[in-house]
Amino acid sequence: MAIFRTKSVEQSIADADEGEHRLQRTLSALDLTVFGIGVIVGTGIFTLTGIAAKNYAGPSVALSFVVAAVVCGLAALCYAEFASTLPVAGSAYTFAYATIGEFPAWIIGWDLMLEMALGAAVVAVGWSGYVVSVLESLGVTVPVLSVGGWSFNYLAVLVVLLLTWLLIAGVKMSARFNLVMVTVKVAVILLVVFAGLFFVSGANYTPFVPPARATEGASGLAAPLVQVLFGVTPTVFGVAGIFTAAAVVFFAYIGFDVVATAAEETRRPHRDLPIGIVASLAVCTILYVAVSLVVVGMRPYARLTESAPLADAFKEVGQPWLAGVISVGGISGLTTVILILMLGQSRVFFAMSRDGLLPRGLAVVHHRFRTPYKISMIIGGVTAILAGFIPLSTLAEMVNIGTLFAFVVVSVGVVVLRRTRPDLPRSFRAPLVPWLPAASVLACVYLMLHLAVETWLRFIVWMLLGVVVYYLYSTRHSRVGFRPARRR
Repeated sequence: MAIFRTKSVEQSIADADEGEHRLQRTLSALDLTVFGIGVIVGTGIFTLTGIAAKNYAGPSVALSFVVAAVVCGLAALCYAEFASTLPVAGSAYTFAYATIGEFPAWIIGWDLMLEMALGAAVVAVGWSGYVVSVLESLGVTVPVLSVGGWSFNYLAVLVVLLLTWLLIAGVKMSARFNLVMVTVKVAVILLVVFAGLFFVSGANYTPFVPPARATEGASGLAAPLVQVLFGVTPTVFGVAGIFTAAAVVFFAYIGFDVVATAAEETRRPHRDLPIGIVASLAVCTILYVAVSLVVVGMRPYARLTESAPLADAFKEVGQPWLAGVISVGGISGLTTVILILMLGQSRVFFAMSRDGLLPRGLAVVHHRFRTPYKISMIIGGVTAILAGFIPLSTLAEMVNIGTLFAFVVVSVGVVVLRRTRPDLPRSFRAPLVPWLPAASVLACVYLMLHLAVETWLRFIVWMLLGVVVYYLYSTRHSRVGFRPARRR
């Protein structure tokens, strides 16, 4: 069927070398690793620990972070093999196009655009909240601006537009800015961890795994899909609580897949991409586990706050100045998350436009900066509008379901490409194929089932809209559709 036509690995690489559609290869393994840390480590490290420990796992929340890291690691190894074999912009979209077919690739690209656009807008709103909090603590009143009865978050709009300019100015400049911001937030995290060690009490770790207890669960559209389908209500605390908490803290790891979108701008992609993906995930796991052990050691888990557990723990031990330091780390963390999400989205959009599934004229790169400036401006404008006017809190979970869906597609694609193109040179090979990808799919589906029914409904509506756009425009303009078939 035409909708399952594939784009060969050779053709994808050849298209990446076209003059006006060619990006500049300037990134190193260090740049990619810092990109990964930049997008993974946000405010989740300062908030999710308290939520997961207090409500689900107790002191054993550190094990929940390890479980979540293992689940992400399964998908990360699949991403690493694909990215090193097919070093072209687009990440999961490009991987799906080479293995499963054009329509599945379109669907995953459509999904990624929603995931990253909403993610960047949600984080921009959070960034503005942090800035307002810091300024007010310094005695500076931030005025509220309304437009036609709508509250206008001009701070969120401002940061999005500034970062859009940075993305247009060049990926290397973006990498340098990201390095500075990541250095600041990692320094803050390490300071918090080492300072917190002086206030840890061993009694707060007992019992390390609190006794299990059942919960009543949510109802209606807010109920998890697994509860609606199978009548299974998640258990809190105990061994099962560790895994329930892992489903919560898993979303603190979202973002390492964005590293793969920069494949086409990497100097030595066959070597550097696997290093960047795996190293960023490993570093972030160590940071998460360290912070979680400190925060539950400083304060009994039942007394942790959900909004700012670490900052409040330091206030309780008479060190309020560290709460301000944590806010600085939060602002730095959110800034890099916005930047990298917008970078990833622009590269997926770029790859889809270059293939003709979106208007091809948008995929022209700037003659000086060698960046897809038209696409970056469109993404910056849409993200600014979302962040400035629309309340996004209820849509935030769509970022999670979109990411997990992408993980499933990439895991399946690795197996397919191993079968259809065993001859391809692979500088990095995921181990235990097909068993490792199968485990990745099962783990991701398990976490998806724990998302609310309303999240699934919104996701399905967005996917149906994507189907309509594909049949009205993309299938008629696809370059693969007008190109003689090549060997798969």
